Amino acid sequence: MLLDFLPIVLFFVSYFVANANAEAAARFATEHLGAIVSGGVVASDVAPVLLATVVVCAATLLQITAQLVMRKKVHTLLWVTFALVTVLGGLTVWFHNPTFIKWKPSAVCWAMALVLLVSQLIGKNLLRTLVGKQLQLPDVVWQRLGFAWILFLTLTGVANLYVAYTFSTSTWVSFKVFGLTALNLLFIVVQGFYISRYLDDEEPAPAPALARGDKAVAAESRPG
Repeated sequence: MLLDFLPIVLFFVSYFVANANAEAAARFATEHLGAIVSGGVVASDVAPVLLATVVVCAATLLQITAQLVMRKKVHTLLWVTFALVTVLGGLTVWFHNPTFIKWKPSAVCWAMALVLLVSQLIGKNLLRTLVGKQLQLPDVVWQRLGFAWILFLTLTGVANLYVAYTFSTSTWVSFKVFGLTALNLLFIVVQGFYISRYLDDEEPAPAPALARGDKAVAAESRPG
């Protein structure tokens, strides 16, 4: 879990530390990132997001490297995230424009929604493939959950762009870290309540005891 949240936490911390020291951040970014920045000079108003973008790129690479070293499987979504962070983050740094990195959460959400939609359309529910061994649910419930995730991810991507284009970069960073996390947790909790109605939590049936006429044993096996 620490590895999963490391990039986003470092992005948040590095942005607000740099934002609180914008002039120093601009000098640092110009000195160390000038070679990969258009014009070679970083202004104080964009330095915080540029530095945070570089940090999140490095953190995501570290995340993948750590999993490879520990011989754990690097999931496809993480590779996709790394590719988007690298491309959009690189564009943000080169053009001094935070718009590119602001698109990253929406791009990830929509990519996931597209994958889920395709799996639904071809009759292979991806959610069921991933967690079907842990949850025994009716086919119709898996289908509903799949479409619920597709809708949620699509709307989350829209919400991210709304905040990105309507509010300041500082507000967007806070929304990215806390708002999107809260939305995901809330959706998972609501989904959990929905799923709980279909989980099989029945006690083992006392049929064998009744079959041999041992009513005493059957009575003792009843709850309470």
